[in-house]
Amino acid sequence: MSPPHPKFAPANGTVVGLEKARSCADAGEVAAKRAKLNGTRNGAATEIDEDLHSRQLQCPRLWTQRPRRRDWFVPPPPPPPATSPIHPNNSSSTAFLQQRTLLLLELNPSRCTTSKMSQVWDLSANFFLSEQDVGKNRDLACVPKLQDLNNAVLVSALTEESTTHHLSKFRAVVFTDIGLDKAYESDDYCRCQQPPISFIKAQVCGLFGTVFCDFGPEFTVLDVDGEDPHTGIIASISNDSPAMVSCVDDERLEFQDGDLVVFSEVQGTAELNDGKPRKVKNARPFSFSIEDVTSSYGVYTKGGIVTQVKEPKVLRFKALRDAMRDPGEFLLSDFSKFERSPLFHLAFQALDKFKKQYGRYPTAGCEQDAQSFLKLPADINEESVDPKLEKIDEKLLRHFASGSRAVLNPMAAMFGGIVGQEVVKAWSGKFHPLYQFFYFDSVESLPTYQSDPQDLKPLNSRYDAQISVFGSKLQKKLQDANVFIVGSGALGCEFLKNLALMGVSCGSKGKLTITDDDVIEKSNLSRQFLFRDWNIGQAKSTVAAAAASAINPSLRIDALQNCASPDTENVFHDTFWNGLDVVVNALDNVTARMYVDLRCLYFQKPLLESGHWVQTSSDPPEKQAPMCTVHSVPHNIDHCLTWARSEFEGLLEKTPNEVNSFLSDPAQYAAAMRKAGDAQARELAERVSECLSKERCNTFEDCITWARLRYEDYFSNRVKQLTFTFPEDAATSMGTPFWSAPKRFPRPLHFSATDSSHIHFIMAASILRAESFGIAIPDWAKNTSKLADVVNKVAVPKFKPKKGVSIVTDEKATNLSSTSVDDVAVIDDLLTKLEEHAKSLHPGFQMKAIQFEKDDDTNFHMDLISGLANMRARNYSIPEVDKLKAKFIAGRIIPAIATSTAMAIGLVCLELYKVIAREHAIEDYRNTFANLALPLFSMAEPVPTKVMKHQDLSWTVWDRWSIKGDLTVAELLQWFSDKGLSAYSVSCGCSLQKKVVDVARDVAKVEVPEYRRHIDIVVACEDADGNDIDIPLVSVYFR
Repeated sequence: MSPPHPKFAPANGTVVGLEKARSCADAGEVAAKRAKLNGTRNGAATEIDEDLHSRQLQCPRLWTQRPRRRDWFVPPPPPPPATSPIHPNNSSSTAFLQQRTLLLLELNPSRCTTSKMSQVWDLSANFFLSEQDVGKNRDLACVPKLQDLNNAVLVSALTEESTTHHLSKFRAVVFTDIGLDKAYESDDYCRCQQPPISFIKAQVCGLFGTVFCDFGPEFTVLDVDGEDPHTGIIASISNDSPAMVSCVDDERLEFQDGDLVVFSEVQGTAELNDGKPRKVKNARPFSFSIEDVTSSYGVYTKGGIVTQVKEPKVLRFKALRDAMRDPGEFLLSDFSKFERSPLFHLAFQALDKFKKQYGRYPTAGCEQDAQSFLKLPADINEESVDPKLEKIDEKLLRHFASGSRAVLNPMAAMFGGIVGQEVVKAWSGKFHPLYQFFYFDSVESLPTYQSDPQDLKPLNSRYDAQISVFGSKLQKKLQDANVFIVGSGALGCEFLKNLALMGVSCGSKGKLTITDDDVIEKSNLSRQFLFRDWNIGQAKSTVAAAAASAINPSLRIDALQNCASPDTENVFHDTFWNGLDVVVNALDNVTARMYVDLRCLYFQKPLLESGHWVQTSSDPPEKQAPMCTVHSVPHNIDHCLTWARSEFEGLLEKTPNEVNSFLSDPAQYAAAMRKAGDAQARELAERVSECLSKERCNTFEDCITWARLRYEDYFSNRVKQLTFTFPEDAATSMGTPFWSAPKRFPRPLHFSATDSSHIHFIMAASILRAESFGIAIPDWAKNTSKLADVVNKVAVPKFKPKKGVSIVTDEKATNLSSTSVDDVAVIDDLLTKLEEHAKSLHPGFQMKAIQFEKDDDTNFHMDLISGLANMRARNYSIPEVDKLKAKFIAGRIIPAIATSTAMAIGLVCLELYKVIAREHAIEDYRNTFANLALPLFSMAEPVPTKVMKHQDLSWTVWDRWSIKGDLTVAELLQWFSDKGLSAYSVSCGCSLQKKVVDVARDVAKVEVPEYRRHIDIVVACEDADGNDIDIPLVSVYFR
């Protein structure tokens, strides 16, 4: 017999809340607790740790301004503003997963409330619980581990029954697994508060789940999609009614009809620069209209930027009890299941009635419980206001009832991510809230066979919840699976947690291999929750594997530190790949993903792929700015940052490497330069010569001088030369103005030691220059007043523009170096000078090449890059950016947040059930695109692969023809002939009497390592009629 279900107690549902201090005393108490956690004095707030949170801070417009923690965490008295904690009551796995994401986001403080004791059943989805916690209060067991995720967030537990008195302390609350009566009461109370408390209700029942949001009678969304406002560079404005605005064809416009835009920097038609928002009409890729009658305006001459204005949106939410009667439109995820949301709306109400009536959930596989349950949705449907459902899918409801008690880890992860993001929306006003009901199912993940009720019975194991849905047969397959996870970052950590809880590779025949060649950095800690600050510098895969084993000690895991690439095919060899059941990509770059995809195709292994902001083969390639634009005529901050990073790498990495290459072996270096004999070699030799002569630094004061002269060269002299060569009225060879959109006419900067941005540029440049030359950095180097005194003493030569200077403005140019007929002679002269410079250096002198590292905020790398970019932006009147935004662009950071990671990996693990079962049709699988900001879910079946046929043969791209035996080429050709194919080209050669493997070695010069038992050949064939036949790759197994 199955163990009795826990008595359902409506008052003990899970609650998660964003707390607000009710009094000055409360505020002071919370501040004191946070001060103790943070090590601050008197609750003093500190700045957000941008190194830690850089990836989520760059999620589209999540924080327009990065507030101090006291602005959104702990209220300074008086008056006490709302803060942001979390509070679960009878905490379910879903609640803990969404709470984990909020802790990683650093929403604070956090409270959990429940009176339920943990059971073995809970271990199937709650990774904070272990066997030792069974029988303990769930929250009290989990709170220390939640707190361990982020010491900057205060986590507490309330073990008494939650009441509206408790809710009054919160700004937002999340309920999971509570009865509707309690939910109605709580929602009504939340709506009556001023301001209203945002109410979220979530529930997971096996492969079914729901979320409901009520953010009050009126909730203002400050930014519905979180994207940066779209902009365009104006090329012309007509004096018509309506006025036509044309923009340069540098980039397509993203405006839509009805958008509001403002104009700036317009010359001629200056009346549009009044800051008044104007509505877009007739939007096209490079033009649009506005309603203004511009016939009385000035005639457009040049310039102008048009910028989208993002309007706030007011949403009016229904109360839960009203929405339950009249739900309106449901948020859909899968349009092939269009009719299911209304059915699930009835199903969850019916489950609430069943629990009231029987005090428990329906028993898995129990026919009597199924019959009792099926009556309830039918009754509710009859009592409901039109429209009623014409047909109720009883088979679907049977699946719902049978698995309703189980909280599956993938479902909890997915819904935890969704709910966590809704909490962020409630707190920040950023992104469009879920409005209002969302229902989801993955019933296609169930086994294709009819489950035996005996197979669904619990075994008193940690997998009982999963067994109650899928049965013990599939559980055995999961435990014996051989899985390869590539990557151990945010995605990899989430996968390891999920797979450990699901029991994947936890059996005697199972094995999980994870590989990652990276080490843990501080910025990883905000999303890669298996890591802690004391793990910084350690191998990701090793630490993650140990953490996953702690979640489930039965996990059979092998952690490697190899990059999956052609260079490591001796590690990930044929035998390794052939033994796998499934491969999981947890990577953050397209190149590695494509490599793993090709290996999976080659070895015919299923691949599960996921990630953030992934560019697919159908996406347009990212547009690269022409080199001349970046170096001579930038018109946006991205161009400035691209140039800044290029200069950083040239000055501090490439040039020192070039110097060291020369000093290590002058003769070899000279030979290589003479052999090249081109403009690029000349330029490299010039850099080395300058670095070891006039730009050589011996003291820190020399470094300051170098930095000051660099400033003058970059932001004054070069601009003066450019505008001398191309004055403001310059024209092209076609007679059009040279300085027409999108080009911006630059102005030289005048250095001032009283300008903090100028002096901080000098500080960063001089410190990094000293590091490069191995010069000790004095204590006063970071003292701006002392630095200003020294820099003011630097003698700056006067600059006079020269005639005949060549400046590359051709957008097709790929190299800025100008070729000269006497490059070889110049190189010879430079090499002679280098030999003289080397004599003045002390023996063994080497420079330090500095590689750009964006995530160390103390190394001055981003200080220099942001300084270079912003000074250049100032030259060209381009809006400047702060260091964090500069880090995001220059560091090419992929925006990521824990909520979307949890959701994505939950969805992937639902697909894993199908892959391991190996019985599902392609129609059962799902590809998903999701955007939690909108929110938007788009699920679709995979596209079947193309089938190719010849006579009675058929194959797809997944097939590979394998031939056993050490054949000659003649025997190989006969093998094809027997299939009605004439092989007219074999890529390894045509020596008919030689063995194929020998032809590969001797003719194609193919290296065949000892661990490989076969070679692959590409064969071109035709049929009897001379038609080309595209056949699969052919593998000849010669060993």
